[in-house]
Amino acid sequence: MQYFKLSILVTVVLMALAGWWGYSHGGPGTMLQALWIAAVLGVLEVSLSFDNAVVNATVLRHWNEKWRKLFLTVGILVAVFGMRLLFPLVIVAAATGLGLVDVWSMAINTPAEYARHLGDHHAEVSAFGGAFLLLVFLNFLFDDEKELHWLGWIERKVGQYGTEGLAILLTVGAVFGCMTLVPEGRKLAVLTAGIVGVLVYVGVDWISGLLEEEESNDPAVGKLISQGSIGGFLYLEVLDASFSFDGVIGAFAITNDVVIIMLGLAIGAMFVRSLTVYLVHRGTLDEFVFLEHGAHYAIGILALIMFASVEYEIPEWFTGLSGVAFIVVSLWSSIRHKRREERELADKHLRA
Repeated sequence: MQYFKLSILVTVVLMALAGWWGYSHGGPGTMLQALWIAAVLGVLEVSLSFDNAVVNATVLRHWNEKWRKLFLTVGILVAVFGMRLLFPLVIVAAATGLGLVDVWSMAINTPAEYARHLGDHHAEVSAFGGAFLLLVFLNFLFDDEKELHWLGWIERKVGQYGTEGLAILLTVGAVFGCMTLVPEGRKLAVLTAGIVGVLVYVGVDWISGLLEEEESNDPAVGKLISQGSIGGFLYLEVLDASFSFDGVIGAFAITNDVVIIMLGLAIGAMFVRSLTVYLVHRGTLDEFVFLEHGAHYAIGILALIMFASVEYEIPEWFTGLSGVAFIVVSLWSSIRHKRREERELADKHLRA
């Protein structure tokens, strides 16, 4: 419970703000509705981002306390105010040619119009996020240095023959496939967004590569970098952005009130951060060895869902449950693997 104390405290404050916002715009009835919607959005965000927490934890567990705190403090500000408030405003501002202040006024006074502008660019956002997330999944799948393989010989063979170049090739192909799903006038915008997603991933990977090269040349610096780096920080921030903005778009299916959306998703984001800390400090990923695999397969499914969503309406419950299903199955596989190892160890002792 100690890992979630701050999240619970922030939740109480944000729920109070949601209640005040609702009451000031319609009395007790609107207040109760605002509280309910904020709670639903918080749960929605946690369900959609659980696999994100697992992936974050796989990176953070190798970092020192300084970098962990930086990600969990500065990172949460970027996640809440940057991705869940500012970035949607920037998209609408770019689409309409209005200033950020005017767009904020639109979001507060005419939320339906704001939601319409944001929804109009759902295809571009999905192409960007889908491309980035698909590369995350494929590069994990094609890692031939993995010692454990959840799917056995299939995963081992894929890792043996897959390369980063193949991952980029498949992702660009998926972007082109995504482009064919939209009308002629939107194709270039969707293609551009998908290619930008690929470039962002490659750019962040390049920064990490530079740091790794410095690590090999200077062991003293390398030790510091291996415990945390600006490349890893940027990687996690872009990954979080790819996860979170899909939730922002989905939130408008529930309400057009941008303030309630920000408050509700912020509650979920806080619990995702707390869950990340819990996984790191309790060594959960070392105990349940296939949890990281399940999270990455969930990312792969989410990437495909984002590509498909440029044309087809994918229910949020399906998106959330598909990710949770992979996590649950990988957890079950981890427990079976642990029990099998314990039996083999016990048999060795008996034979000895």
